[in-house]
Formats: sequence, C-alpha cells, structure tokens
Amino acid sequence: MTETALESALSAAPQPAPDVADAAAAPAPARFRLTALDAWRGLTVLLMLLVNNVALGDSTPRQLSHAHFGGLTLTDLVFPWFLFCAGAALPFSAAAMNKAGVTGWPLYRRLLERAALLYLMGAFVTSVTSHRLTLGLGVLQLIALASFFAALLGQLRGRWQALAAAALLAAYALFLHFTPHPGGIGIVSESANPVQYLNDALLSAWGLRGLLSVVPTTALVLLGALAARPLQQKNPRAPLLLLGLGVVLTALGYGWAASGRLPFSKALWTPPYILYSAGLGTLGILACWVVADSGWLPGGKRLLAPLTIPGRNALAGYVLPILIKVWILLDWQVGWTGKSQSIAASLLEMARSSFGPVGGGWTYTLGYVFAVWLGLAWMARRGIIWKL
Repeated sequence: MTETALESALSAAPQPAPDVADAAAAPAPARFRLTALDAWRGLTVLLMLLVNNVALGDSTPRQLSHAHFGGLTLTDLVFPWFLFCAGAALPFSAAAMNKAGVTGWPLYRRLLERAALLYLMGAFVTSVTSHRLTLGLGVLQLIALASFFAALLGQLRGRWQALAAAALLAAYALFLHFTPHPGGIGIVSESANPVQYLNDALLSAWGLRGLLSVVPTTALVLLGALAARPLQQKNPRAPLLLLGLGVVLTALGYGWAASGRLPFSKALWTPPYILYSAGLGTLGILACWVVADSGWLPGGKRLLAPLTIPGRNALAGYVLPILIKVWILLDWQVGWTGKSQSIAASLLEMARSSFGPVGGGWTYTLGYVFAVWLGLAWMARRGIIWKL
C-alpha cells in the first residue's frame, strides 16, 4: 500500500519499488503530495463509513441508500470514487518510480506483488464478513485487479491512456448490447442482462462472479489517472483542463443514461455510470485543489486537514472498522440495556432511548464515523500508516 493507503490499496497504482539492493544503495526519492487527492479520498472514506453504517431504518434519506436499477444516489458513487482516486494516484507513483530509475521487469514485478497482496487482503476481509473462506471478487479484490491493469496501461502517453479507456468502455457497451442471453439481445435490465447470464453460466462455478466488471473499472481507474496528470505535472492550465474534463465526462455519462440506451447501474458498472462517476470525481478533486493546493485560499490546507487523515490511511480506514465491527461490535454480548445483546445493538438502543428513533439513529451513525476518524487521527499523530 502506498503511503497514502488507498493510493495503492484502495487506490490504485500499487507503487513499484526498486530491488532490495538498489533500495539500500540509494535513498527513496521525495514524493510530491497533493492535498486535494488526500482530501478527496478521505471524504470518500468517510462517506463509505456513513452509508455502510447508517441506522435510520425507514427514515434513511434516499441519498444514503442504493438506488434501484437505473437510478443513482450518493451511495452509489462511493465505490467508483475509490477507484477514481486509485487512478489519480498513478501519475504520482509513476513519477516517483521513474525518478528512482525503476523500469522494466522490477517495475512489473512490484505491480504484480502489490496487486496480489491487496487481492489477498480483500479475500481475507470478505471471508471474515461472510464467515467462510471466499476467494472471489470483493471491493479490494476488484480494486487490485483494475488498478493492476490500469497501472500497466498507465505507462502509455496520456492520449493513449484516454484511447485505452474509451476502447474498454466501447467494448463493454458492445458486449452489453449484442451478447445473446435468455432475456434477448440488447436487453439490459435488472433481471435480464448478459453480465448476469455469463456470471451464472460460467463464472459462478469458479468463484469469479463479477470478473467482467474489471473491464469498465479499469477504464475508470485510467480516467482518474488522466484527471490527475495535469496536477502532477503542475501544468498552469490544470484548472481549466480538469474543469473541461469533468464537465465533458459528467455530461456524456448523464446524456448516455438519459438516452435510454444504457442505464446507470452499479451492479453492471455500465459505461454511463463510469463516465458520470469519473466526471464528478474530477470536479471533486478540482474543488479540493482550489481550496488546498492552488494558493488562492490562505489556510486552505488546514481547512481540509481533517479529510486528509482518513485519506492518507485509507486502507486502515476501510479494513479495520470492518474487522472491529464483525469481531467485536457484532460478536461480543453485553447487558448494558438490561438484556444480553451485541455491543452495536446496545449502543443503538441507548442512543434511541435518549434522542428518539431518528435522533438516536443519527447519533449512533455519526458517532460511529467520528470514532473511526478519532482512531485514524491517533494513528496519524504517531505516524502509523498501514501499507501492504
């Protein structure tokens, strides 16, 4: 995992490193850090904690729940923004490795090693949450595969990266439109689509259900790399380039979905969903850059400092809360409310008894997010960054 945690892990471009002998002979090159990327990734981590732990029942706002097939909410944007941030880390990782002279086989070997480690970490988390050994695709596994292939393509020039992303999305769109399946050619619905058919017919037996999603998510990681490229190169036209790219991607994605040809779909990772998510991610990083890195706003870095805490330790921000919740909050039984129940259930019941169903739900949910942030802040003060 890169120093910024999801910069490699949730992030993206696993950073290659020189051989051990080379590393011992020369100090590691200093890396240019972009506060905007750390802040945007940190905001994504906090949103993930929020939507995954909301305890409001029927009072849950629509934006904090997944949309039905063909719709889109804030919750549906969290995962693609993780992938987008992974891509945004690629230009910085590549620049550091080029400065260190890491090329050829050592570079590809390191990329492969980091992807394998991240995949295995994802398999461990998935196995813990499902209480059985699972080696199939989960969040970290998909990030590992998409980031690996995008890192390979990231060795190309910017225009070729853009063409590669476009080719991947076009090929995936053609697959969705023209692959025969029981629902009929060209039918893409929640219950009938070629992805589901191929998963059921071939991939499920191998534990690889969802493998096709590597194609569009690799394109998403590449789009993140393209968005961050002008910032890494300190291009004076970077604000205009990012604004243009963000607007174009957002408009393309929205227009494609509105045309009715392909819907927004997180389950299928449809091209309109990819483009729209990448466009909003580009505009989000641009907004953070204006605040923290442009120099236009005095004190901007301090303003976004709370977001950089989870952003620089995003792997810990993703994995540790899951493990603590499964192994402790949901497993340990306590009698704080006069009856034996899990710690999580007891905390939620006490919050609701004090503040009412809705107020207690918000107290529990936001308290959970704040508790995780405090833990990450404690790690940050002691320089503890979880790397793979």
